[in-house]
Amino acid sequence: MWYLLAGSLLTLQFNKKLSLGLLALTVAIGAYTHVLDWRAGVFLAVIAAVAALYYQSRSKTTHILLEILLVATAIGLMLHLIPGFHNPKVLEGVRAGAQSAPFTMYYNLDKALVPFVLLICLKSLFVTSDHSKAKPGYWLILVAAVPALLMLAVSLGGLRTEFHRPEWLFQFVLANIFFVSLAEEALFRGYLQQRLSSVMHPVLALIVASLLFGGLHYAGGSLLVIFATLAGLIYGLAWMWSGRLWVAVLFHFGLNLCHLLFFTYPMFQRLA
Repeated sequence: MWYLLAGSLLTLQFNKKLSLGLLALTVAIGAYTHVLDWRAGVFLAVIAAVAALYYQSRSKTTHILLEILLVATAIGLMLHLIPGFHNPKVLEGVRAGAQSAPFTMYYNLDKALVPFVLLICLKSLFVTSDHSKAKPGYWLILVAAVPALLMLAVSLGGLRTEFHRPEWLFQFVLANIFFVSLAEEALFRGYLQQRLSSVMHPVLALIVASLLFGGLHYAGGSLLVIFATLAGLIYGLAWMWSGRLWVAVLFHFGLNLCHLLFFTYPMFQRLA
């Protein structure tokens, strides 16, 4: 089921019919295995009806109202507020290393649906021609900013260097690329930053989107909010310079993978 969902997300940009077919199979298996119940089924049927109405309507007002509804829905999926989804727990209380805090991970079907919802109202979600080109040297600086940000977290006491190769690395990679990074980048960079850039200076849009992304991590405390905001600037620049969502996803996943492999994950925890 989860490989089908990953395949559906991977092909969403290039072959929508294949992607939706894989998604339908995912939903069917999810219903059979009780990952989603009748409430999620009703929700998906409503979204399909909204999509049909959006594509058929020629009214600008209708498009605006439906887009607001779809974005609110994407946020609800991101925050796990839509009932009927029972995301399975893949890892519970595992430790990447001796100094790492316990870590629990889910495969999130609801969050993975965010790109599908946003693509209904924004065809340029994955690729836009309206972007700023950067010199190769700027890209090198952006790549270097990934370990630099993690080392900053070490200097602030949130992390420690600690090398890992956990046995659950594959599960982490699958979930982090498709069910975390892609969903978050679709909302904050592909949709929000792109929409804001159409009404304000792109740099201001970058900052606003990054601040909101940082705010999403409020439950982890002020240090995590700062860290996520700075990470959001990295992902946002990747989007702004490339105009491609998957480039931002690559930076997002790359940072998370470096964090897991070379630093305490998800954070440093002193042992009593």
